[in-house]
Amino acid sequence: MIIPIFLSVVICLLNLSCSGNGNKKITIEFWTMGAEAEHVQKLTKEFEKLNPNIIIKVQAIPWTAAHEKLITAYASETTPDIVQMGNTWIPEFVALNSLDSLDDLVAQSKTINIKNYFPGIWQTNTIDGKLYGIPWYVDTRVLFYRTDILKKAGYTSPPQNWSELYDVSKKIKKMYGNQEKYSIFIPTNEWAPFIIFGLQAGASLLKDNNTLGNFSDDKFQTAFKYLIRFYKEKLAPVEMTEVSNIYQAFSTGFFAMYITGPWNVEEFKKRLPANLRNDWMTAPLPAYDGNPYPGKSLAGGASLAMFKSCKHKKEAWKLIEYLSKNSSQVEFYKLSTDLPAVISAWQDSTLKEDKYLKAFYMQLQNVVPTPKVPEWEQIVFAKVQQYAEYAARRKETPEEALKSLDSDVNKILQKRRWILSRK
Repeated sequence: MIIPIFLSVVICLLNLSCSGNGNKKITIEFWTMGAEAEHVQKLTKEFEKLNPNIIIKVQAIPWTAAHEKLITAYASETTPDIVQMGNTWIPEFVALNSLDSLDDLVAQSKTINIKNYFPGIWQTNTIDGKLYGIPWYVDTRVLFYRTDILKKAGYTSPPQNWSELYDVSKKIKKMYGNQEKYSIFIPTNEWAPFIIFGLQAGASLLKDNNTLGNFSDDKFQTAFKYLIRFYKEKLAPVEMTEVSNIYQAFSTGFFAMYITGPWNVEEFKKRLPANLRNDWMTAPLPAYDGNPYPGKSLAGGASLAMFKSCKHKKEAWKLIEYLSKNSSQVEFYKLSTDLPAVISAWQDSTLKEDKYLKAFYMQLQNVVPTPKVPEWEQIVFAKVQQYAEYAARRKETPEEALKSLDSDVNKILQKRRWILSRK
């Protein structure tokens, strides 16, 4: 009887061993930024139920520390499998040769297709003809405006071109008389309006394969001078201290228009007085005179990227596909209010029936990426804002400011010129 017992024990152990291998779980490390980490975990739990052999380890990183942490992870070879990455960061990590191209995976996917996305948003993830990120959520800038104030100024619909924007601003200012109020708020510490209007005018921003600044070009000068005119004629406040609370300033009519993004929709709903509920609206941006409405705006948001160090690409891609499904996109919007990257998700009643989101849907069909160079954020945050403020405060003429801007940008891009000259 000893032999049969021995055999039964061996068989039992073999079965346990096989069972253990079959149930071995694969862990995917997923780094996300800000509040998105908390919201996405509700989706990843559902993903794990559908895929019991996969564990998703979500790590939350504050936006303020995210860039440095990613660079440190790259340097120490401790990058995660997949990551939420701001669209303007994609070029930097492609330059570091740390991200995987996703073209082959997309070609085989039944979920992800270029036709499902806003063209300008998709383009932000394409570097030198290769795709490195899948849009997860999107943002862009539109015009928030007081319908009641514009109506008093003779505008029953928002301005649709530069001439109308200037005209309604002049009329609002005249209507205020000697009151210390303004028509539009164009913060000198925000670079986006200056870049947006430059793109609308047809400026290329950088030249010579993105190795030199091109802000002194006639097209950007046209846009820059157009905006500086609003400060000179006191249609927009120069001093940031005059607008310590944008919601209060908007509700009191201190300014009637403001170019901002989707994050402010819910904030305006919550913070504006109830009696103004029907007195404000959003609209796509006005176009450069002679161009079709709406005008161009920025292609923003965040994408899902896969690091080359990812050990389980099949499972990581499966998560990216899951988060890109129409139902997941809608659910993520409900959790976070981040706008869906997938166009079909916008047909859900939650988005379709929100009157403030219609402008974003229209605008997202005419958005363009900024230059895809690793130095772009340094250029706009450190330099475009600096010289816009100089010109607004009349420390320099627009021509002088843009000449200085190009000079500083050329210094920032010096390393890029050196690298490209040796390729």
